[in-house]
Amino acid sequence: MSVAVKKNDDADEVTIAIEGRFDFSDHKNFRQSYDEGEATKVKKYVVDLRGTDYMDSSALGMLLLLREHASTHDQKVEVVGCSDEIKKILTLSNFDKMFDIK
Repeated sequence: MSVAVKKNDDADEVTIAIEGRFDFSDHKNFRQSYDEGEATKVKKYVVDLRGTDYMDSSALGMLLLLREHASTHDQKVEVVGCSDEIKKILTLSNFDKMFDIK
């Protein structure tokens, strides 16, 4: 598991890429990836799950925390690169109604 953070050239979009398992062991790094965004000009967070092969309920909770954080700072969250299995988990959890999933 790993969490990689990348900002675009304007620093208004932050991509958070999760590799391998997305579970509670990622909590600290995932949280740090967006905590500094409130003090910057970030407009959108992109959670890239292209390299994610497993997601549990704590990962769903982390996505909700990011959504809450973003909504209080007038920022958007987009989830991209979902495998069929990850997309199924998100859909069954109704996350497709709360997030822009591509």
